[in-house]
Amino acid sequence: MTARKPRGAGTPDIGRLAELAGRLTSRDRELARLLAEHQVLTTEQCEALLGANPVTLGHRLVELARLQVVDRFRPLATVGAGSAPYHYVLGQAGAAVVAAEQGLDPAAIGYRRDQALAVAHSGRLFAHLVGVNGFFAALARHARTHPDARLVCFWSAARCAEPWGTIVRPDAYGRWAEPAGEVDFFLEHDPGDAPPERLAGKLSGYDDLALGSRIATPILVWTPDPEREAALRRLPPPALVPLATGVQALGSPADQVWLPLGRAGPRRTLAALARPDAW
Repeated sequence: MTARKPRGAGTPDIGRLAELAGRLTSRDRELARLLAEHQVLTTEQCEALLGANPVTLGHRLVELARLQVVDRFRPLATVGAGSAPYHYVLGQAGAAVVAAEQGLDPAAIGYRRDQALAVAHSGRLFAHLVGVNGFFAALARHARTHPDARLVCFWSAARCAEPWGTIVRPDAYGRWAEPAGEVDFFLEHDPGDAPPERLAGKLSGYDDLALGSRIATPILVWTPDPEREAALRRLPPPALVPLATGVQALGSPADQVWLPLGRAGPRRTLAALARPDAW
């Protein structure tokens, strides 16, 4: 009798995958892929990125947690702030589905349940991920109410590291399209509590990338308030790459919140940054 070849610890169970195949919708699978790349999303971010009805999505997320497609948790809220919203990470079954779509073992896509849940306890990294993903969720939400607008592309820092990580490590890469123009950009999400020198240390890398690729992709620096924006605008600018700062307190990143370096105003919409005269 031939001995069975043991399965790896992360190999998806065939019966489990067969069961899920008949239960998961295309939106469920899209959510699993989003979590595989972007690590953690709030309920509101899931709603915006998926274009889902809040009530329907809420019920579905409970079911997906029961099926272990997602795991969920509530971070500890500050005193007097009420309950924090649920946050979602990829579950074991969700990782198996994402991996199976690519013909891979879950370990091959870098999934470990303990690491997926550890993001809840990682302090600055957790806040940073939620902030970056919130930026793109806000763009997706804007696009839902403006049919001519579209979030074309949303890459995580991990995906950006594959082609560019030896030169520069942006927080994300995106592309936004409206009738007024289409612009791609690198995002630097500034929470307001890190030394400004952190950003200054990255800017030369963008110049190196532009020099090697001959493409000067704009840098967008997303700041929490005008005071922080003013501090970052005093940093030495990149020599080859256009840079604009935006203020979260002024509105959605799709709105007229962006101020290119070297310009006193007026602020531009994100789509307007596609025009050469914006810079």
